[in-house]
Amino acid sequence: SASSLMSKWVGESEKLVRTLFALASYYQPSVVFIDEIDSILTARSENECESSRRIKTEFLVQLDGAGTNADDRILIIGATNRPQEIDDAFIRRLSKRLYIPLPNKESRKQLIKNVLTKEKEKNNKYDIEDKDIDEIVELTKGYSGSDMINVCREAAMMPIRSIEDISNLQVEHLRGVNKSDFIHSVENVKPSVSDKTIGQYIEWNKEFGSFQFEEKAE
Repeated sequence: SASSLMSKWVGESEKLVRTLFALASYYQPSVVFIDEIDSILTARSENECESSRRIKTEFLVQLDGAGTNADDRILIIGATNRPQEIDDAFIRRLSKRLYIPLPNKESRKQLIKNVLTKEKEKNNKYDIEDKDIDEIVELTKGYSGSDMINVCREAAMMPIRSIEDISNLQVEHLRGVNKSDFIHSVENVKPSVSDKTIGQYIEWNKEFGSFQFEEKAE
């Protein structure tokens, strides 16, 4: 993350970047994963501070050097939800640029099933069938993976919220989570990604993406 590499001391951030890649080379095969890469590698401008420009320059140098030897086994991955803000020089150095779309019907259904399976392992009760899950999936079109997790969490709280007095509540007497709870949860949890944002991602993918496909809303 950006906080792992940035320092208030002059020259220290560049040393941390060099150390990062040196360790990756020493312990290879290795993966360097940079989360929210746009926070570090934004487009360079005349008004940015000198320390920010230096760390970007060091990143460029290290990215050019990574994998120059035939035996190097270093994989560098960056994740961002603001790809349009990344500097052009870094985009050129990332050989594969992949747009990960929102989960489709099958993915959303599997996310819900995974959550239910984990909760059942904890002896939490669920009164829900496959046909109910299919109905919930239809209601969550346009939801991201994290949105689906929030829907499940909100639904799990519904049985407790339906009890007026919880001072003498016993867990074994708590009812199971049902389809109605999920429907109310969907009404409370709205999708976090707008159509405008998705449109920006699709346009960016058309211009810079390594794989082109026609996204279908499901």
